[in-house]
Amino acid sequence: MRAKDAVGRHGEDVAARYVQDAGWRLLDRNWRGADGELDIVALDDGALVTVEVKTRSGVGFGHPAEAVTARKVARLRRLTAQWVAVHDVRPRSIRIDVIAVVLPRSGPAQVEHLVGIV
Repeated sequence: MRAKDAVGRHGEDVAARYVQDAGWRLLDRNWRGADGELDIVALDDGALVTVEVKTRSGVGFGHPAEAVTARKVARLRRLTAQWVAVHDVRPRSIRIDVIAVVLPRSGPAQVEHLVGIV
C-alpha cells in the first residue's frame, strides 16, 4: 500500500470511530457506486449521513476540508442518491458531512467535523 493510501485509510478508520463514538449507526464503508465511492454512510438519529473523509499528515498544503470542491459535492449527491436507491433505508432526512483528519507526526489525530456541507 502506498504511503498516501495508508494515510487515507487511517483517517477513514479514525472518522469511523468518531461517528460510532458519537452514537451513530454505521451502515457502510467504502461503498462503490457508478460515480465513485462513499467513504462512510451512517444514521444519525434518523438522518442518513454520507461522510466524505479527507486526511492529511499536516496542513502545509492546506486544511483537508479544502479538498472538497463544488464538483466533489455534486458527485457526493449523486452517489448518495445511488446508495439510497439500492438500500432499504427510509431516513427522515439526508445530509452530507465532511470529516477532516490531520495526523501529526506525534500526538493524537485532530478531527474536525463539518455538518451538512450542502
